Amino acid sequence: MKVLIVSQYFYPENFKVNDIAFDFKKKGYDVTVLTGKPNYPSGKFAEGYSFFKKKYEEIDGVKVYRTPLFPRLNGSGKYLALNYLSFLFFSFFTIHFRLKGNYDVVFSHHPSPLTSALPAIWCAKKFNAPYINWVLDLWPDSVSANSNIKGGFIYNNLKKVVSYIYKNSDLILVSSKMFKTSILQNFDIKPSKVAYFPNWAEDVFINKNNLEDNNITLPEGFNVMFAGNLGESQDFESVLKAASLTKQYNINWILVGDGRKSDWIKQQIKEDNLERVHMLGRHALKTMPSFFKKADAMLVSLKDEPTFALTVPAKVQAYMASKKIILGMLNGEGKDLINESESGIAVNAGDFQSLANSVIKISNLPEEKIYQIEGNSFNYYLNNFSKDLLFDKLEAYLKNTTNG
Repeated sequence: MKVLIVSQYFYPENFKVNDIAFDFKKKGYDVTVLTGKPNYPSGKFAEGYSFFKKKYEEIDGVKVYRTPLFPRLNGSGKYLALNYLSFLFFSFFTIHFRLKGNYDVVFSHHPSPLTSALPAIWCAKKFNAPYINWVLDLWPDSVSANSNIKGGFIYNNLKKVVSYIYKNSDLILVSSKMFKTSILQNFDIKPSKVAYFPNWAEDVFINKNNLEDNNITLPEGFNVMFAGNLGESQDFESVLKAASLTKQYNINWILVGDGRKSDWIKQQIKEDNLERVHMLGRHALKTMPSFFKKADAMLVSLKDEPTFALTVPAKVQAYMASKKIILGMLNGEGKDLINESESGIAVNAGDFQSLANSVIKISNLPEEKIYQIEGNSFNYYLNNFSKDLLFDKLEAYLKNTTNG
C-alpha cells in the first residue's frame, strides 16, 4: 500500500506522526510525507535546513517532500499566522508540480492548525485517494480559547473552513472521545465517519534500558514535575498559586520545558519568592525518561475553557507509560481519565487550593500505596494506549478506507 502522509510537522520535530511514518515503513508500506521545513519549537530552521535547502530527502526509507514556509520565530500571533498560511500557499505548488505517481490513501496529522488539512484534501483530489484526517485540536474552538476571537467574522469563517475539511474527509480520527461528541453536535457529519484514536507514548518512555542521565539532579524533597509546553493553555497562574500554598512543606515544583509563558513564570517566581519552583528549560525528548524517573509525581494542567474539557493532553499517556503518579488540574475527559484509572488525583481546572491539598496528600502516602498507584497508571496504559494496540487499529482503518 502506498501511503501519503500530510503534516506541517515532521522529523526532526517531535510529533506522533513520526512514529506512524517510520513504523508503517517498517511494516512494508511505501510511505511518502509532505511536510514543511522544521522550525518547531525554537522558531528557527533546524540545522541543515533553510527556506530553500532540503526540498527532498529520504529518512529511514521514508520519502520526504518539504515545502518552504516562514518560521514561527517568537511564536507571536502574527508570526504564527504567517507560518500557517505560508505552509498552505507553498504546499499548493509542491503538490501540483513536485508530487508525482499515485497513492492508495492520504493520511494527515493535525495538532494545530486544522487548516493544514487543506493540502491533504488537495492531494486526495489529485490522486483520487481516500482521505483519513487525524484531529488532535478542535477548531475553531481552540482558537477562541487561546485568543480574543470569540465570535464574529473570523470565527464564523474559520468554522466554514473546518466544515469543508470534515465534509471532505472519508474518515475523521479523534484523540478524545468528547471530540466526537463535539464534532457531531456542531457539524453535519455522519457518526460513522468519526472514530476514536487516542495518543500513545513515544518509544523512549517504554524502552528505558539506556537512560540518558545527563547529570540530572533534583532538589531534596517531594518533586512534582510538569513536562512540556509552558504556554497560555496550561494555566500557570493557578499552578503557581498552588505552589505558593505548599511553601511551608518539603515540596518542589519542577518545570521542564519552554514556551510563550516562560518569561512570565520567571518573573512571578521572583516577585512571589517561590523558591521551591524550579525551571529547568527545554530538553531533548530522549532525556525525558530520566527526568520522569527522578520525579515523585507528574503534573498536567489546562485552563477552565470548554474546549479544553474535551481533550486529553498527550503527556498523560507519557506519564502513564513511565509508571508515574499523575496530579491533574483540568476538566472533562482528562480529569475523568486520571481519576477513573486510579493513576493519581485530578481536580477541577483552576482549583489551585485542591491541587495543593492533593500534592500534600500524595507526598504523605506510604511507599506501598505509591507503588500501587504507579502500577495502576502503567497497567491502564498497556490496556488502552499501547502503540502496538493502536497501530493495529490504524492499519485496519487504512485498509478499510482504501477498500471502501
